[in-house]
Amino acid sequence: MLRLANRAQDPSIALCCCVLLTLLVWGPHQYGQAEDLSPEMSRWGERYAKDILPIIQSRCVECHTGADADGEFDLSRFANGDSAAKAGDVWDRVARRIRQNEMPPEGSPGLNDPQKGAFNGWLDSRPDQDLCNQLASDETQSWYRGHVMSRRLTRTEYRNAVRDLVGVELRPDELPPSDGAGGEGFDTVGDSLFTSPIHMEAYLVAADRIIETALPDSVEGATAEVVAARDAILLGSSISQEPASDGDRRETAKRCLEQFARRAWRRPVSGEEIERLLTIYDAATTREDTLVAALREPLKAVLVSPHFLFVVESEPSGGGVQRISAHQLATRLALLIWSSIPDQHLLELADNGKLFEEATLRQEVRRMLADPKAVALGENFGLQWLGLREFGSGTRPDAEVFPQFSDALAADMREEAVLTVANVFREDEPLTRLVDAQYIYANGRLAAYYGLETEQDADWKRVELPDRQRGGVMTMASVLTSSSYPRRTSPVLRGRWILEEVLGSRVPPPPPNVPALEESHEEGKNLTLREQLEVHRKKAECASCHNRMDPLGFGLENFDGIGRWRETDNGQPIDSQGKLPSGDTFSGPEQLKTVIMKRSGEFQKHFVRKLIGFAYGRKLNKFDNCVVDECLKKLKENDLKAAVLIEEIALSYPFQHRYFKSDK
Repeated sequence: MLRLANRAQDPSIALCCCVLLTLLVWGPHQYGQAEDLSPEMSRWGERYAKDILPIIQSRCVECHTGADADGEFDLSRFANGDSAAKAGDVWDRVARRIRQNEMPPEGSPGLNDPQKGAFNGWLDSRPDQDLCNQLASDETQSWYRGHVMSRRLTRTEYRNAVRDLVGVELRPDELPPSDGAGGEGFDTVGDSLFTSPIHMEAYLVAADRIIETALPDSVEGATAEVVAARDAILLGSSISQEPASDGDRRETAKRCLEQFARRAWRRPVSGEEIERLLTIYDAATTREDTLVAALREPLKAVLVSPHFLFVVESEPSGGGVQRISAHQLATRLALLIWSSIPDQHLLELADNGKLFEEATLRQEVRRMLADPKAVALGENFGLQWLGLREFGSGTRPDAEVFPQFSDALAADMREEAVLTVANVFREDEPLTRLVDAQYIYANGRLAAYYGLETEQDADWKRVELPDRQRGGVMTMASVLTSSSYPRRTSPVLRGRWILEEVLGSRVPPPPPNVPALEESHEEGKNLTLREQLEVHRKKAECASCHNRMDPLGFGLENFDGIGRWRETDNGQPIDSQGKLPSGDTFSGPEQLKTVIMKRSGEFQKHFVRKLIGFAYGRKLNKFDNCVVDECLKKLKENDLKAAVLIEEIALSYPFQHRYFKSDK
């Protein structure tokens, strides 16, 4: 496609061109007999004429013009935008060779980065692409980054999987290290889930503790939880008497291992795999006198196997984009809703192949959301979306200014955030309840902290409010505390949080050499916080962002640095007024929420992208835009009820398919 150096003397270059251009020559009907172009395609063609044609003319036409064009491909056919637009998928094939550095061939002048960027940008903007049923592949993954890396279970998923498999709760100090975030800001991204020697040591120690706890020699004096765990592993039998013979004991061990490994590995287990586990059992019988004691060793092996610790999606023959198996879909679904492993019912649906049926899958999503384990949507997705995963364990409010803040209060604030997000899905509430609601979730202690009348020892429940001062994520104490400084509130941090986490608007970092707010006020004047920020906004390099952030943050000034309601600050009445660049004005959190609800579309799109990124475990790309659009469409058709989002994600092409590297 590009001008060749010494083309007649280098047959390999000519051959390379022929390979490329043979792919392009699908006959004149590919670009010469199309119907009239749509307005969108016409504009796409105009962009070709402006940005791409000069590249073609300077790099390609010397070798690819006329009847004797290299590879029998005449680029002069594409001398204007209409002819280029009518060529259709021809350009996709050209792009593949360029992106794989197969073109231009070695020995010819190459495309520089701006030229490559222009070409790829033009191709990406093609209006009529069918991206809803595509995934990134070998040819496009380096450009689009739509591939998914195999990954291990996250710290949260590992903890929940152990709990649901064995019935044993691991203590925080027994868990592997915390995970970093990637993609759309979640720890479910394989690129960020490294496995270190520290992880492996933690897995080995945890497996030993789990099985020793769940499978004691005797149930005498054991707790009800241990008895239940032991019976589940031993197929509902306490095995009060040892089997009569070694053969009977081995057969019993085999049945126990088949069931345990199937649940742990989330799929049917082969006879060969069971025999390997029985080899460990046989070795243990030479040292142990009882079935239970000998069974512990292969059970521990199951828990340190990659089939348990990793989200294993075995590569089929041939590679390419293929549909995942029913058991892999069951695992993806359980990780999305429960942050855990599939239960027996989900595995049975995978066994009989019904899980891919749309009606069955929708019904299963609703069943899983009704399960108490679905609170994980708030604990895992919700806390990460809100930036609260480390709340209470990082920077804390200053004890001198806020002596009321304690570990117990921080735990209550965190639980409110978990339940607020999870129950929007579990109770199928409108998604906008996350922005504006007239209820909260609280126990007796948090309700009293908020100044609400309820029993001091009341358990967690939904509490209806007399007004809209609270309700929704923006007015939760956890958010208000995390977006404050240790000794005071920060309208800047709170406003930025609303822009980025609620509305999905990126706020760039401050310019260099900008002094801290406390250092920027006029010398000799004791300015209020609002006056200091007004001085700050006089600087042109600061105004563009602060004019958007600061008013939003001032709308929350009635809440102090740990989220308590206040009418005054240091004896001065609170000024919670704000005016946005759009002209919208408000005063206080109720009116602020009304203004944010006017931008509900921005919130919905941002939230949907976040949820899809969490589910897919990667950064989103152009292939995912149609999934986002379909989710937003279904959301609108269902009165913004949140549960439909989980259904649509589970049914989406990227959720049920994966790109596998070729085995060639």
